Amino acid sequence: MSAPDAEVLHKVRQWLAYADEDLRLARHGLTMTIAPPPYRLIAYHAQQCAEKCLKAYLVLRHVDFPYTHNLAHLLELCPTQERWAEDLRDAEELTPFAITARYPGGGRGGDTGRGGAGHWPGRPGADNRSGGHPRDRGGASGGAVPLNPLADS
Repeated sequence: MSAPDAEVLHKVRQWLAYADEDLRLARHGLTMTIAPPPYRLIAYHAQQCAEKCLKAYLVLRHVDFPYTHNLAHLLELCPTQERWAEDLRDAEELTPFAITARYPGGGRGGDTGRGGAGHWPGRPGADNRSGGHPRDRGGASGGAVPLNPLADS
C-alpha cells in the first residue's frame, strides 16, 4: 500500500477523534457511582467507538463501505490478511446497541436486545447484513458511503 495522502489522513483522524470521544464516554459511564450504571448507554458508546475505528481503517485502506452500524459487516470488509479483524469478532455483540440503546422499547419490534422476539441486527438467526433499516443496507439506492463521510460539503 502506498503512503496515504493528506486528505485521507485527515479523514482517518476525524473518524478516530469521534471514536475517542465515544470511548471516553463509555469509560466514564463505568465510573459512575449511580446504581446500576447506564450499561445500555455504555454499550452504545462502545459500539460507536468500534464502528468508527473500523471505518477509519477502511478509509485508510480506500475501501468504500455502506451506511451501517453492523460491526460484522464492517469486519467483513477488512482485508482477510488482517489478523486483528478476526480478533474483534466478539465486538459484533455490540451491534444491537447501535439501535436498541437509543429508542424506547428496544427499537424494532419492541425487542430490547435481551432475547425477545423482535428483529434487531446481530440477533442469532437474523441476516446480519440487512440491519433491518434501509440506511443499514446502503440507503434507498443501496450505494456505499464515499471515502469522505465526514468531509465538509
